[in-house]
Amino acid sequence: MSKPLGPYTPVVRAGDFIIISGQGGLLDGIKVDGGLVAETQQTMKNIEALLATMGASMSDVVKTTCFLTDMEDYSVFNEHYVAAFGNHRPSRSCVAVAELPANFVVEIEAWAYKPAGR
Repeated sequence: MSKPLGPYTPVVRAGDFIIISGQGGLLDGIKVDGGLVAETQQTMKNIEALLATMGASMSDVVKTTCFLTDMEDYSVFNEHYVAAFGNHRPSRSCVAVAELPANFVVEIEAWAYKPAGR
């Protein structure tokens, strides 16, 4: 995984919950080229990889918060978000923001429920 952009831990277990800090389209510490689609796809891969470090998967995600710098991207974003989750649909909030770190156009945080020891 890429080193975080700030002073935070990318993934934390809190009891039976796994919290993934806001992720963007970084690959090997560099923002991916290709705009919204490439960033969304890489962001979802990053979330999946962080979950795996805790023995969890995308199907364990119960809540996401999604940040977009342009709500005109909402429909295209949804296509790639859905593709990453398959038939699983966690609870979600999606908000527009003026700006994101590293000039990302998308950032996603995720909460997963995976009872410890299972």
